[in-house]
Amino acid sequence: MTSSGFTLIELMVTIAVLAIIVSIAAPNISTQLANQRVKSTAATLANALKEAKVESVVRRQDIRVIYNDSITPRTITIENPTAVLNTYDISDDITINVTPSQVVAVTFRPNRVISGDDEVVYSVCDNGSSNEMLGQVKVNKIANISATHSGSC
Repeated sequence: MTSSGFTLIELMVTIAVLAIIVSIAAPNISTQLANQRVKSTAATLANALKEAKVESVVRRQDIRVIYNDSITPRTITIENPTAVLNTYDISDDITINVTPSQVVAVTFRPNRVISGDDEVVYSVCDNGSSNEMLGQVKVNKIANISATHSGSC
């Protein structure tokens, strides 16, 4: 009489091969997730800055972009002198450092410049993985906004 099915040995070998494949792939997946979180946050920040730049021209008034890390969830807020226009939440696994460090907000003026004399650089880092990824969003004096993604924190 013939029996059909798998033996215990065949099942154990198959499970062992799958475990080896998963152990090889797992670190790459976590690195990709960290990379995606950084790219997503940098894109959100760049879009918020671009939105504020356009709103300052359209409304003909100063528009501020504020990164607030003192509350939970941390937020990026776009506001004019009288109201909050938009708010974006930032993941807990992300850290944003602003250079120069005394900058609290970037103010876009209707004449297409930012207030202050320096370029403002936002460095976006992921804390959720062992391989920290870096994204940077820069705003120069004439309100040009650029985003890059490379390196580590």
